[in-house]
Amino acid sequence: MHSENEIESEMSDDGRSEGAEEEVFVVPIEEAIDLHHFHPREIAEVVDAYLEAALEKGFAEVRLIHGRGKGVQRANIHKRLRKDPRVERFAESTPDRGGWGATIVWLNTSKAAGGEG
Repeated sequence: MHSENEIESEMSDDGRSEGAEEEVFVVPIEEAIDLHHFHPREIAEVVDAYLEAALEKGFAEVRLIHGRGKGVQRANIHKRLRKDPRVERFAESTPDRGGWGATIVWLNTSKAAGGEG
């Protein structure tokens, strides 16, 4: 269970789940999260937990920093955001906030307040 102030991500040292010791990272909930620190297979879970915690803290807008690269992470994140009822809308970040290496997400704060949307 995640507190409203942090996200925990469990990763094994060698990337395997069987018998490997797991390392736990605690991430404070701020207006942005840098996803470079997480293994690609964890990104969906991390983004999900981050959006939930951001809503709990009252954020209406957050920034997901996924990097430029080939655009694979960005595409995967955007695909999930399109289906997420907590997301009102999202767009490529402005150049001064990361450009196409980051996504701005506007959260549906009425969902957090128990509204119908």
